[in-house]
Amino acid sequence: MSETPILKREPIFQGRVIDVAIETVELPNGNRVDLEIIRHPGGAAAVALDEQQRVCLLRQYRHAGGGWLWELPAGKIDPGEAPLATATRELAEEAGVSAADWIDLGFMHSSPGVFTEVIYLWLARDLALRDHAQERDEVMEIHWLPLGQALDWCSDGTITDAKTLVGLYRAGALIRGALELTPEDPGC
Repeated sequence: MSETPILKREPIFQGRVIDVAIETVELPNGNRVDLEIIRHPGGAAAVALDEQQRVCLLRQYRHAGGGWLWELPAGKIDPGEAPLATATRELAEEAGVSAADWIDLGFMHSSPGVFTEVIYLWLARDLALRDHAQERDEVMEIHWLPLGQALDWCSDGTITDAKTLVGLYRAGALIRGALELTPEDPGC
């Protein structure tokens, strides 16, 4: 991804995860503006789908989100870590699952008006259970729901987390597309 050159940067806050600054940039239309930018290392999420077409969702307490949210297993990319390695690590830590088959579902921008975070999405299949090791600041429950029910929850507003919505919709579209192909189809 290309980025507009930063003409001036005024740091505001440096935390463990985010870096906040006012950045002066020249936009493609020639206007020079000051933008409040939150820099984030990015994240990765896994849509873990078992043989019964059930998806792993976490019911996770999020203070900033106002309470309990339904989410995919996901987390922050550590320095030098590839997005797939992050998704693999987070699926194991949060859900107690490993996967032998990973399909890239692309990436998404969580809030591009102010936030540099990019979240990489993966479909994880051929699953095996393992021990999970949630972090001290994580309060969550592990649930396995039929993919159709999870997609219904995306449509009816039960699921509101952006990465989870995008990940589930993309996984659903991929699976629907694969099921629609038959041996008679010229694409097979």
